[in-house]
Amino acid sequence: MKKFFILAAMTLVVFSCHEAELQEPEPMKPKKIIVYQVFTRLFGNTNTTNKPWGTKEENGVGKFNDFTDTALEEIKKLGVSHIWFTGVPHHGVIGDFPEIGVSSDDPDVIKGRAGSPYAVRDYYQVNPDLAVDVTKRMEEFEALIARTHKHDMKVIIDIVPNHVSRHYEGKNNPAGVRDFGADDDITIEYAKNNNFYYIPGKEFQVPVSKNGYRPLGGEKHPLSDGKFDENPAKWTGNGSRLAQPNFDDWYETVKINYGISPDGKKDFAELPTGADSLDWEAHYDFWQGKEVPDSWKKFKDITQFWLGKGVDGFRFDMAEMVPVEFWSYLNSHIKKTNPEAFLLAEVYNPSLYRDYIRKGKMDYLYDKVELYDTLKHIIQGHGSTDNLVSILEGLKDIEHHMLHFLENHDEQRIASPEFAGNPWKAMPAMVVSVTISTSPTMIYFGQEVGEPGAEMAGFGQPSRTSIFDYIGVPQHQKWMNGGKFDGGQLSENEKALRNYYSEVLNFTRSSSALMGEYMELHSFNRKQNPAYTNKTFAFARWDKSQKLIVVTNFDEFQSVKTTLKLSPELLKAWKLEKGERELKEVMFGKKKTMLRVTDNGAEIDLDFGPWESAVFEVR
Repeated sequence: MKKFFILAAMTLVVFSCHEAELQEPEPMKPKKIIVYQVFTRLFGNTNTTNKPWGTKEENGVGKFNDFTDTALEEIKKLGVSHIWFTGVPHHGVIGDFPEIGVSSDDPDVIKGRAGSPYAVRDYYQVNPDLAVDVTKRMEEFEALIARTHKHDMKVIIDIVPNHVSRHYEGKNNPAGVRDFGADDDITIEYAKNNNFYYIPGKEFQVPVSKNGYRPLGGEKHPLSDGKFDENPAKWTGNGSRLAQPNFDDWYETVKINYGISPDGKKDFAELPTGADSLDWEAHYDFWQGKEVPDSWKKFKDITQFWLGKGVDGFRFDMAEMVPVEFWSYLNSHIKKTNPEAFLLAEVYNPSLYRDYIRKGKMDYLYDKVELYDTLKHIIQGHGSTDNLVSILEGLKDIEHHMLHFLENHDEQRIASPEFAGNPWKAMPAMVVSVTISTSPTMIYFGQEVGEPGAEMAGFGQPSRTSIFDYIGVPQHQKWMNGGKFDGGQLSENEKALRNYYSEVLNFTRSSSALMGEYMELHSFNRKQNPAYTNKTFAFARWDKSQKLIVVTNFDEFQSVKTTLKLSPELLKAWKLEKGERELKEVMFGKKKTMLRVTDNGAEIDLDFGPWESAVFEVR
């Protein structure tokens, strides 16, 4: 009998050990995604000449190789998980590259001297300006992808499906890939498998300039003659059907045809009822065996090419101008290749958000016209934090998919006089933007050191860092410090600003509560406490392991000295015991306050200076 128990015990031990070996490891908790958008051409440029309309020889140009291991590690230290390298595909640019057989684009249909990154000229190559050796430009980009991955960050590039350069020239197409428009019937306005829309019988005419604009600032150029050979004319990228588009049209581009006739008829299968509830795999299956327009296939092949290079995701320009069915097709094919691919879309119409997320299978959309615009208004001193409540409530079902930002290449720099003038004014908004939801946050290079975008670069006006010309980015260059990337030329105030961003972003990457539940405390306090104003905003975030109270004061002049009351709904959710306890601020680690829980409710003492924010942890 004793022998039996010993054997049984041994068996139990062996079984338990075996069970432990087979036990699945606990899955990693999701972390906030932080995207660092960088304009690739400008990042590494140390030249400070900044001559309007200057050449790259005069004003300098950044290269892939400027993203050194040191540079990437310093970006990583900000809390960044993904880098969006803006302007990588070969787009229209003024200047010849005889080493690779690429001639200059025509200044009459190019914006700026360096060209718009959204007028792509060849989707199967990279911008030759970005290479030290233009004959090895793709190899240099592949090396950058590898370096970025080595520093544990993902790589995002632009894809611009709505339009291409007027001078599209696919010199690097893989075997079997036909160029855009190569097989079009140009005698008719529209055909399902045409890549472009045409205006038969009419030649393209260069738009009439406004406000004294002259290509290249009036500099003589052999191609700058007010003409561009395109016969028949094509529709312009923003949808203009004029053979001579207006100056405000996207005249440097032509619109891609996705199988929608000029009268709006769709020449492709529509998604079935209930497609918004199906996953990407079901969407992928739906498109198998179905005939789709040629442009769909071309962009599917383009994205597969870049995935094959190691790119981890895409930012899609003006996605709402392309039918949602195409996105279902494209994104499900991308996910089939890389289920973890990061897919971000520029969509500005809130009524389309859910279709592009649920039917189009986008991971993330810009939260521009609601959250960004409202925060900008508040930063400028005109808006009320009351307006945030309804915005956040309205997006509650898709909050994870709405990427937050305060700057990008299209928007004014915070530090510009046209926006805020002082980058510190935006710090409460930054705290709210990055902590209020589970969605990704994006910052734009130079934002973290107060770049004002004050240069008159050529095409366009100051307040936005130019994406069209060769230019230096002064505040960023001070941080870059000649390639040391140590902030050695920054003032103490500028260093403090960057440290602020670093603390905020790194905290959000490490906090589990920020991937959990949300409850606003603003409305309850506005009703209960007259001293709590529409320049303050407070909310709770929590999960099983962490409880946080976030408070921000947007007021430029007034301090906040009052109490914050916790709502009955939050007390019920948190099940707080009665009594008094000290709360510590956990994002910056500098403040303390008291939380009192009684039969009548709970409240926290607030003593906040202008523009001050805090995140208190309730233990």
